[in-house]
Amino acid sequence: MEPQVKRCDKVLEKLAAIEQKYLELEKKISDPELVNKDQKLWLELTKEHASLAETVEAYRLYQKTQQALTEAREIVAEDADPDFVDLAKEETAELEAALANQEERLKFLLIPKDPNDDKNVIMEIRSGAGGEEAALFAMEIFRMYSRYAETKQWKTEILDSHYTDIGGIKEIVFVLEGRGAYSRLKYESGVHRVQRIPATESGGRIHTSTITVAVLPEAEEVEVDINPNDLRVDIFCATGPGGQSVNTTQSAVRITHIPTGIVVSCQDEKSQLKNRDKAMRVLRSRIFEKLQSEQQAELAAERRSQVGTGDRSERIRTYNYPQTRVTDHRIGLTTHRLSEILGGDLEEIIDSLITVDQLARLAQMG
Repeated sequence: MEPQVKRCDKVLEKLAAIEQKYLELEKKISDPELVNKDQKLWLELTKEHASLAETVEAYRLYQKTQQALTEAREIVAEDADPDFVDLAKEETAELEAALANQEERLKFLLIPKDPNDDKNVIMEIRSGAGGEEAALFAMEIFRMYSRYAETKQWKTEILDSHYTDIGGIKEIVFVLEGRGAYSRLKYESGVHRVQRIPATESGGRIHTSTITVAVLPEAEEVEVDINPNDLRVDIFCATGPGGQSVNTTQSAVRITHIPTGIVVSCQDEKSQLKNRDKAMRVLRSRIFEKLQSEQQAELAAERRSQVGTGDRSERIRTYNYPQTRVTDHRIGLTTHRLSEILGGDLEEIIDSLITVDQLARLAQMG
């Protein structure tokens, strides 16, 4: 039992330190002089204070429950009234169960939070193996994420898109704006595979096609410093399906970040200025992702033990139409709710991915 006691003490020490930090921040943000003197710092401290609130509230509830349990146990041990002792025993059992649940919750709250979790996401969907069938499936997956965004009341905005002649998607880049969007969708990066009979297949054979999905946290301007001298900007006419010109004016924009070689293009808007702004949003996020990936390379062993590594070459999910089956290969989850999932009901899959990831992180905390 000794190791468990030490671990519990370690958790309580961390929680006490978090509460102390919370109180210090509370004092600082209540100082009107700070608000007037440095509003930027005040906003940063306010955000940090709010991020600790849930953990502190849970810790204080735990302390109250622990105190109530101590008092109930004292009654059981010392009181002479049998009826009173029986009530105290019932209360003791209830409080012990509540305390155990609260301890588990506190452990999860102590898992280091991904600093990108509250960000908007930029998603990129590209058709892979399978030609036109892959492009049609890419359109269905785009609709799936759009419908999921609707259920979360997030805003969807297309930044760039390239369609096929029969309504498929060669490539689409879009942003989902909403609090916590990245925390929910960061596990979607990778290869999505579809198994079904294409509408164009006369022999009724099942084909396998693939698309790739990339999920990037949208970077703020202050997070990525881009030197204008490092950019090459090309302007050209926008094109539609089949390559035909859809715009006689040169409004489409291609931006190359010379130091990294990252290239971003945008042609969805008729305004060259709007296309440039959208392209810069994607460019900032791709550079931000590249910098983060380089920083996290040293933690490769840790990342392999978690889901949602963001590896675009990893096959993460299969959508099998004949069996109405969806399988997430990373966590071994299989469900036969294909139509509901394509309709945007992703909660079961996303919640399961988050739980597995949290358990892996909790295990690593020791």
